[in-house]
Amino acid sequence: MTDSKTIQDAITTGQVALGVEFGSTTIKAILTTENGVTIASGSYDWTNNFNDGLWTYALPDVWSGLQQAYLALKQQVQTKYHVKITHIQSMGFSAMMHGYLAFDQQDALLVPFRTWRNAITEEAASGLTKLFEFNIPQRWSIAHLYQAILNQESHVKNIAYLTTLAGYVHWQLTGERVLGIGDASGMFPIDETTGNYDQAMLAKFNALKAVQQYRWHIADILPKPLPAGMPAGTLTAAGAMLLDPTGDLQAGSLIAPPEGDAGTGMVATNSVKKRTGNISVGTSIFSMIVLQKNLSHVYSNIDIVTTPTGLPVAMVHANNSASDINAWAKLFAEFAQKTGHELTTSELYQVLFDAALNDAQPDAGGLSGYGYYSGENITAVPEGRPMLVRQPDSPLTIGNLMRFNIFGAFGAIKIGMRILADEQVLTDNIVAQGGVFKTPVVAQKLLAAALATDVTVMKNAGEGGPWGMAVLALYATQKTPNQTLNDFLDHHIFADSVSETLSPDPKDVAGFEAFMTRYINGLEIEMAAIKALPNHAEKE
Repeated sequence: MTDSKTIQDAITTGQVALGVEFGSTTIKAILTTENGVTIASGSYDWTNNFNDGLWTYALPDVWSGLQQAYLALKQQVQTKYHVKITHIQSMGFSAMMHGYLAFDQQDALLVPFRTWRNAITEEAASGLTKLFEFNIPQRWSIAHLYQAILNQESHVKNIAYLTTLAGYVHWQLTGERVLGIGDASGMFPIDETTGNYDQAMLAKFNALKAVQQYRWHIADILPKPLPAGMPAGTLTAAGAMLLDPTGDLQAGSLIAPPEGDAGTGMVATNSVKKRTGNISVGTSIFSMIVLQKNLSHVYSNIDIVTTPTGLPVAMVHANNSASDINAWAKLFAEFAQKTGHELTTSELYQVLFDAALNDAQPDAGGLSGYGYYSGENITAVPEGRPMLVRQPDSPLTIGNLMRFNIFGAFGAIKIGMRILADEQVLTDNIVAQGGVFKTPVVAQKLLAAALATDVTVMKNAGEGGPWGMAVLALYATQKTPNQTLNDFLDHHIFADSVSETLSPDPKDVAGFEAFMTRYINGLEIEMAAIKALPNHAEKE
C-alpha cells in the first residue's frame, strides 16, 4: 500500500495512524498507512530551560509545539497528496519518560514540570531503593515526589494527580488518566504478574512517616497502567481543537496507551521479545534488554522497567550522549559558512563522521573528556561541564576529535552494559536507533566497537519513537483476538524490513577500551570543573 492514489484514498477515508513523540529537542509527528508505511511527517524544535535550578519545559510550549509539528505534517500531506486530513483512525502520544508533573483537584499544575534531566533526588532515590530493595533512579517520578516530601514542599499536600509528559498530553486530549505500562514503570515499580503497580511497595511507601501526613494515597494519584493493544480513550472535541486549532480534524480517533520514549524505541526496532535489545541515541542514551530472568542483585545503574506489554526490561540510561557531537558539528558548519562554503546537514555529518572512521587513531589519539550538559547518573557527576582534555602530544585532528565525541557519547552507558555482561544477560540482537545513525556505517561501527558486539540498524533508524508510537496505535485497532505485539510486529510491520548488521573491528574495540580507561580515570577532572566553574544558569 504505497502507491500515491491508494495513500490519497487512505488519508481521505481516515485509514491512517498518527504517532507523536515529545523528545528532548524535537516534537515529531508521523502519519502512516495501515501497514506502517510513513506517509508524512512534521516536527518542531524546542528546548528545555534551566529555571531556579531545575530543567523544565513550559506547558504552553507543549501545545504550541504539538500544533506546529502537526501543522507541518498537514501541509506536507496537502502538498504531496492534495487532500486534507479530517479524520485519523488511531493515534498515540509518547514522550520522555519519568519526571514530575503534579496537579491539584482543579487540574492546575502545582510546580513547573521537572524533567528526567534533574539530578536532584539523590536522598529520596537512595532511601526508596533501600526500602523497596529495588533500584529507584533519580529520574523516576516517585523519587521526585518523595524528594519534594523530604524537602517539605508546600504543594505536596494539594496533589490530586501525578503523571508524565506523555500521560499529561493524553489526559488533555482524551480526559483519561491512564499510562502505557512501559511509561508507568518509570514512575513506580510494576508487578509483572498483575500488570499493575507493585502492591507491597505501594504499602511500604504509604507507611513512611513522612508520607502519612497527607490525605492522599500513592495509588490514588498515579495514572492507571495499560498494556499495548488496550484502548485508552478517544480524541475528544476539545482534544481535536488542541491538536488542530483549524478545526479540520474530527474527534473520535481511538488513542493508544501513551508510552515513554523507551517503549516506542523498543517497538520501532522490533525489540519487545525476550533476548532482544536496542539502544537509542539522542540527547540521552539508553539501552533496553528484555530479560529472561531476574538479575541477581540490585544495581544503581540498572533500571528495571517493562516493555509496552509488561515484560521486565533491564534499562541502562545515561543522561548525556550526542549533544556535544552536534555542538562541534555546528562549529564546523559555521567555519565552512565563513569561508563561503555552504554544506547541507547530511553533507556536514558525512564529512565529519567519515573522518572519525577513516582518519582517526583507534583510541581517538589520546583525547578524552565529557559531553556532559547535565549531571550524569551513571558516573555520579552532579552537574554538566562539557570538556575536551588532551595531552600535549595528543594529535588534534578532525578525525580524532570526532571519534572522541562519538566514543564519548557511548562512554557512560558502557559502564552499565558491563554489569549486564557480568550478569550474563543474553541477547540475540542489538538494534540501534537515533539521529547519529542517519549517517551510514560510522556511528554503527563505533557503537559495535564500544559494546564489542554486532549492531543492527534498520532502514527507518532516523524515524524512531514517533513511528513506533504510530505502530502502537495501529496495534490497538488492528490486532486480532489474542494476537501478541510480537506477532503483530513480526508479520505485519517488519515482515519486509531492511536492515544492516555490522560486527566490531578488533582494532576499534581495543581503541575504545583505551579511551574508556581515560574516561573513567579522568572523572575527577569533571568534578574539579564543577567546583571551579559554577553553572552560569545557577548564578542567574
